[in-house]
Amino acid sequence: MGNATFSLESRTVRRVKMRILPIAFFMYVIAYMDRVNIGYAALDMNAKLGITSEIFGIVTGIFFIGYILFEVPSNMLLERFGARISMTRILVLWGIVAMATGLVQNTNQLYILRFLLGVAEAGCFPGLIFYFTYWFRKKDMAVTLGLFMTAVPISYIIGAPLSTWIMDNIHWFGLDGWRWMFILEGAPALILGIVVFFYLTDRPENAKWLKEDEKQWLISELEKEKVEKKKEKTQKNNHLQALTDPKVLYLGIVLFFYIAGTLGIGYWMPQIIKGFSETLTNTQIGLVAIIPYIVSGAVMIYWSYRSDHKLERWFHSMTPLIVAAFAFLGSGMFTKQPILAMFFITLAISGMYCFKSPFFALINCIISPAKAAVGIAVINSIGNLGGVVGPYAIGFLKGITGTESSGLYLLSGCMIVSFIMVLVLKGTILKNENTTRIKPLSQKFIYDIKEKNKNKYT
Repeated sequence: MGNATFSLESRTVRRVKMRILPIAFFMYVIAYMDRVNIGYAALDMNAKLGITSEIFGIVTGIFFIGYILFEVPSNMLLERFGARISMTRILVLWGIVAMATGLVQNTNQLYILRFLLGVAEAGCFPGLIFYFTYWFRKKDMAVTLGLFMTAVPISYIIGAPLSTWIMDNIHWFGLDGWRWMFILEGAPALILGIVVFFYLTDRPENAKWLKEDEKQWLISELEKEKVEKKKEKTQKNNHLQALTDPKVLYLGIVLFFYIAGTLGIGYWMPQIIKGFSETLTNTQIGLVAIIPYIVSGAVMIYWSYRSDHKLERWFHSMTPLIVAAFAFLGSGMFTKQPILAMFFITLAISGMYCFKSPFFALINCIISPAKAAVGIAVINSIGNLGGVVGPYAIGFLKGITGTESSGLYLLSGCMIVSFIMVLVLKGTILKNENTTRIKPLSQKFIYDIKEKNKNKYT
């Protein structure tokens, strides 16, 4: 009986991962490419449109104002209408806006379209994180999120050489290469939006691709995790409580400093690399830029598996932040030595990416299911304010000092603040939480394994 249950569990989890993760992964790859490719466009676009370092900081940051304003409403709509309709809407709208960015004629038009891109994409990431809670148990969440979040380094690995190659080689109809980059990289979102409408399944109850025993097992397992269900109040009250929950606000601030750092380096990386040598072409800059993301993608998968294997979230969230902090410090000290600078930047980016999946798995342990939809969106909204502050602060400092080092030191400081807040987390929020909520399923998993092994010999 134990073996049969274990087999049912393993094949159901595998089937769900194979169905849900690839489509979510491709969505996030495209989303991130359309979000950060402006960093590569800046290599040519800034001179064409007269964009200074300070203005570029505003251009990158204004995306997050639109994103933040519409993130929570977007997640509430997803909860009401389902992921299939919500994700289709998000993909189609952002595809249209991303392609339109290739036609801008001045900075004011660029401000407007970057704001609208944020509005269109709002809800994609937090919506997918919330959507995963319909399909994956907490003990599977770190690996699930780790595999999903490899979309970020993969988007750079694909996007960096692709974007810069388009800029150097495609000039159809007399349009600059950076314009074609926006147009060609925005089109896949429209196509994927149509695919998502027909492919995505809102909840396990509607999954025709699951066998009946698999469906019933998954529904049963997910129901067991909803221990707070009997304590739930009305949905309206849960939403209001999530908006004012101190734990939600605290976790959002942690994410704020983290995102200020990670997006700061993401947007400015091409220009940092260009500063190493004036002889580098755009395509060469794109090829150099993929090195940190190849390494960080592999390390992030390992770290996520380790977090699930050790059944631990706090240490696995905290450690990468301090590694990234010291690495940014090192990269700032060696900006005139390209090989050392790239080594430290690679280490910093690896640390940043290793943080994210254990941290969001930790969030799912702390925030009750009743508050999850709005809670995750609020945390992500607060966090994405860092996307407004970080890139602008780097541009401002670069404009004053004329060097990239000051910006890298700022990123180090952001990582240190996040590290301290996660360090304190164990002695405050986690101490006062019912800590059995963090590892109940992991303990049950160990018990099930013991029972399975015992049954082998009886």
